[in-house]
Amino acid sequence: MSESTLTAKGQTTVPADIRGFVDAKPGTRLVWSVMPDGTIIVRAKTRSILDMAGMLKAPKGKRVRIDQMNPWR
Repeated sequence: MSESTLTAKGQTTVPADIRGFVDAKPGTRLVWSVMPDGTIIVRAKTRSILDMAGMLKAPKGKRVRIDQMNPWR
């Protein structure tokens, strides 16, 4: 288990082994989530949703209108 200390300014250093595991580089954003039981989850945000643009292709020959996609019809 890795450990770090919080400074008076509220800063901490991510331990080197953790940085290596998530391939974090300077500028990597960290996303902090507090779970209902008090557990804190920290994720390295290494990709943007924009990186996924163009990954999925529409099936050929089958088109659906926007009004057909509405789940409340």
